Amino acid sequence: MLERYTVLTGDFTTEPYETGWAAEARWFVRVLESSTPDTKVVFTTQVSPDGLHWCDAEGQEQTAQGEGLVSWPVREFGQWLRIRGSVEGADRSAKVLIYLTLKD
Repeated sequence: MLERYTVLTGDFTTEPYETGWAAEARWFVRVLESSTPDTKVVFTTQVSPDGLHWCDAEGQEQTAQGEGLVSWPVREFGQWLRIRGSVEGADRSAKVLIYLTLKD
């Protein structure tokens, strides 16, 4: 688990995770609480060769609205993964759990 009971506001990034040994990855984001039922959180997978310099991975953004679970796969990602995202709307927040599962 990368983020546990983390309250997200505005723009954010997760802690990076070294994944060079894996062939497949899948993100799971569980929104435990949101400040309003229509609070929208947008997630984008980012990749890095060194854990210092980042770019968005190919693919569409993922969106969670209100409480619930979202998931998406990632392939051909190189050495490091993290999520860049934003909670849309002023004074809005979401409490989340973020998991990254990997397999070779």
